[in-house]
Amino acid sequence: MIDDPVRLAWAALTVVLWLVFTGWTVWRFRARPTVAAQPGATLIAVASQTGFGDELAQMTASAFADAGQSVQVRSFAELEPHDLTTAARVLFIASTTGEGDAPDSASGFVRKVMTGQADLSGVSYGLLSLGDRTYAEFCGFGRALDCWLKSAGATALFDAVEVDNGDAAAVRHWQGELRRLTGSVAAPDWAPPAYGDWRLVERRLLNPGSPGEGAWHLAFEPVDGVLQWTAGDIAEVGVPSPEGGLAHREYSVASLPADGRAEFLIRQMKRPDGRPGLASGWLTQTLQVGEIAPMRLRANRAFHGPDAATPMILIGNGTGIAGLRSHLKARVGAAGGAWLMFGERTSAHDSFHDAELQGWLADGTLTRLDRTFSRDADDGRYVQAVIAAEAETVRDWVARGAAIYVCGSLEGMAGGVNAALETVLGAEALRDLVEAGRYRRDVY
Repeated sequence: MIDDPVRLAWAALTVVLWLVFTGWTVWRFRARPTVAAQPGATLIAVASQTGFGDELAQMTASAFADAGQSVQVRSFAELEPHDLTTAARVLFIASTTGEGDAPDSASGFVRKVMTGQADLSGVSYGLLSLGDRTYAEFCGFGRALDCWLKSAGATALFDAVEVDNGDAAAVRHWQGELRRLTGSVAAPDWAPPAYGDWRLVERRLLNPGSPGEGAWHLAFEPVDGVLQWTAGDIAEVGVPSPEGGLAHREYSVASLPADGRAEFLIRQMKRPDGRPGLASGWLTQTLQVGEIAPMRLRANRAFHGPDAATPMILIGNGTGIAGLRSHLKARVGAAGGAWLMFGERTSAHDSFHDAELQGWLADGTLTRLDRTFSRDADDGRYVQAVIAAEAETVRDWVARGAAIYVCGSLEGMAGGVNAALETVLGAEALRDLVEAGRYRRDVY
């Protein structure tokens, strides 16, 4: 406790200055580019799945605003054909999710615009395509978009810039093209925001005896004491690489700032030779409690939750319960209700956060909890089986306005859940949910 008036005054002044600086930063990078939008402006169209594309779109907009040029940022979900033809130029920032798919926010644009005839002969465009080379269809959506634009008669301002997993050199290439377009000589550093120091304060194995690999609960506290994120957001962790420097890995945050720490559920992955994976091995074995990990929290607007009055159907498997847990924490006391469907291997060893889930059932945060265990002799089902078995109830929740959030493995679970929902709701109805923002996925 501070009882020295002089020290107290200096502390108060420091807080005020920090708030002013924070407000100025938010205004500069977010408010100003959108205010400057005018007809004939440079249009920045962004399709982002995990929030990285949104960050690049705002920095791109700031480059034009700083050069005194009119600019506007628009999500693919809001994009219409006439937006392309009336803009001075269009810069696309397009992420690819999974094996070549468009982000959910671009679903309507792909269906309504890219599948039809379009005359874009007067359109000049640039393309920043975000992807991950560990997938076979690297930058698949970006490449499909590029082909469609060219076939519709649009003219590329420069060759498409492809970014592999946030590669800084490719991002600098994009920034160089922007300098050419704006005529700006100087430009701010686009290096990724610096990692903060986060101290590991707890690590606990949640599934001893499981037939699967270990799933570890980890908790970190920020050294600077700043806790700021929203349910659905993502943490980037800097992991020491054998080649030097840091390799970044992304994890769904399983807690809220009110918890006083960022919590995660991390599965220890194994390489073909049996050695632990680079990131999961370091986090679950090498890093010791009390030691520091480089980390930053990043907004993932595509997985932010609805208002408290909207019912939520939460579906996931394995460590995907982390991203769903943060939403449940955010809905304590909410009127809309929540239904959790979760799949794992065995009820005896893999009932993650069971006491917490039972508590939420008791206090009404959870309206319903359905779990499946694929290795249990009396079950043997995957989580998508609940959707089929409870088809009528699923349809009733959706009819009442429920939003569906899916978190977990891309391979197997995500596809199985999507197929089950399509069977129960119908392909057209499911598509409408995607385009309305009522079906959202954080899958990996």
